[in-house]
Amino acid sequence: MIIKIFTTGGTIDKTYFDQKDTYQVGEPQVAGILERANVVVDFEVTSLMQKDSLDIDNSDREIIREAILSEKSHNIIVTHGTDTMIATAEFLQNIPDKTIVLTGSMYPAQYRDSDAVFNLGCALTGAQTLPSGVYIAMNGRIFDPVASVKNVALNRFEAK
Repeated sequence: MIIKIFTTGGTIDKTYFDQKDTYQVGEPQVAGILERANVVVDFEVTSLMQKDSLDIDNSDREIIREAILSEKSHNIIVTHGTDTMIATAEFLQNIPDKTIVLTGSMYPAQYRDSDAVFNLGCALTGAQTLPSGVYIAMNGRIFDPVASVKNVALNRFEAK
C-alpha cells in the first residue's frame, strides 16, 4: 500500500520571512515530518499548489479532484489550509473507491509545538483504515466534512 499525499499549501507549509515581516506558504513540509517521525509506511508526495486556503477556488479544487481521480492509489491524504478545508472536502465528495483524508494545522509545521505532526499522523492512520469516502483529520478526531465546522474562536474543528 502506498499513501499518496497531495499538498496544496496552507498554514502547515507556512514560513516566516523576517525581511517581509509576514508568513508565506513555503515548500511542502510533509515528507520531512514523516521522515523525522520514522514512519515506515510507503508514501509519495506531490505538490499541487502552494496557496493559502483563502486563495483556493473551485478551479483549484478541480485540479485536486482530477489529481485524485487519476491517482492509482486508493489511499489519499490532502494537506490543506484550515479556513476552506471543509469546502474542498465537500467538493471532493462522490469520488468512488478512494479514502481521502484532508488535514492541515493551526500552526506552521516548522514550529516545535505545531499540531501538524499529530494531525498528519491521524490522517495517515485514517487513510489506511477508513472506508472509501472523504474525511477531515484535525484535533485528534476524524470528521465528516458535511457535519463539521471550524470553530475560529477556539481554533479547532468540531462536529455541527
